[in-house]
Amino acid sequence: EVRLVESGGGLVQAGGSLRLSCAASGISFDDYAIAWFRQAPGKEREGVSCISTSNTLYADSVKGRFTISSDNAKNTVYLQMNSLKPEDTAVYYCAADPPPVCTLIDGGVDFGSWGQGTQVTVSS
Repeated sequence: EVRLVESGGGLVQAGGSLRLSCAASGISFDDYAIAWFRQAPGKEREGVSCISTSNTLYADSVKGRFTISSDNAKNTVYLQMNSLKPEDTAVYYCAADPPPVCTLIDGGVDFGSWGQGTQVTVSS
């Protein structure tokens, strides 16, 4: 059974930083793409970043500010978010799916496993 647990969300002022964690069980990072998606109130879910053995992707809106990384020994993927903006406010979800090729299209409809989400709120 695949299980994904996010943590690290919270309230931060604009310009601040947060690091989200996605602890995964039941999968091998060699065989899966792990991605972060987010959904703000009244908006569709959108891809933020993805990491796999084949490629790494970032949404244009977060390039240069967010960094995705993985610790295979801990089976954990991190999303370091710097220079946060109020428009980054959303519930952030971790998702996983084989094969290990990243995609951020269509709000993650191709991803079969999801975490419960963690709230990120950026105040102006």
